[in-house]
Amino acid sequence: MKIAVLSRDSKLYSTSRIVEAGQQRGHEMVVVDHSKCDIIIERKKPQVFYKGEELNDFDAIIPRIGASITFYGTAVVRQFEMMKVFSTTESQALVRSRDKLRTLQILSRAGLGLPKTGFTNYSKDVDQLIHQVGGAPCVIKLLEGTQGVGVVLAETQKAAESVLEAFNGLQARVIVQEFIKEAGGADIRAFVVDGVVVGAMKRQAKDGEFRSNLHRGGSATIIQLTPEEEETAIKAAKILGLGVAGVDLLQSNSGPMIMEVNSSPGLEGIESATNKDIAGEIIQYIERNAQ
Repeated sequence: MKIAVLSRDSKLYSTSRIVEAGQQRGHEMVVVDHSKCDIIIERKKPQVFYKGEELNDFDAIIPRIGASITFYGTAVVRQFEMMKVFSTTESQALVRSRDKLRTLQILSRAGLGLPKTGFTNYSKDVDQLIHQVGGAPCVIKLLEGTQGVGVVLAETQKAAESVLEAFNGLQARVIVQEFIKEAGGADIRAFVVDGVVVGAMKRQAKDGEFRSNLHRGGSATIIQLTPEEEETAIKAAKILGLGVAGVDLLQSNSGPMIMEVNSSPGLEGIESATNKDIAGEIIQYIERNAQ
């Protein structure tokens, strides 16, 4: 098959590993910078052009869409879908997962475990919002943040109020979540492909840091999920319509809690921690589903 990886940088670990895995299985792999694609909308003839050439002979695409270009990247994915090209991440699922608030609402409706979360429209009554999620310490997150950027642990009521007031003054949309102390600065990343957890790792924050993101200096080790953790990760990916997903879980006294669901999860950390060919699992997903 001919498979396109939609990525702005062919040298990124995740992109290069997917290309390598596809080539090892005999597929023609092409990296396409979706930010440089042109979309032509015409009756019954959707087209995508890249560097002046029409892209009309792909069997599948693997979107690696960064958060900063979600709108245009999703439009490109949607155009390929209109051309009957299989996508490992559907456009609607991509949009849904990038909206953190909507994601939490969908997961909550499905009865999955979540940290208690508050959201307000720049209300000045911030002390009440903090109280509603259990008081300080609490976690304050930018809705558009990624890789731990825009995430603050407010350890006191006063600190939480100050952070919220500052974000409100900047008209930055944030959510406030209860702090799961028993997680101990660690979380679990479960990597789901086609309804199966193909790898899982536990990420531990470095000393003095509560964010466990590897980009923040956290460490990762392989972990065996409990049946409840595995079921939660699989259900979260399914409900959001994601064929490929990184589901981040917190271990709490009341069971696994979903912190976030990533529609373009990185491969470097999970492959290093588990020593598994996660990129190959994505290629096999295409082989099973692409027409």
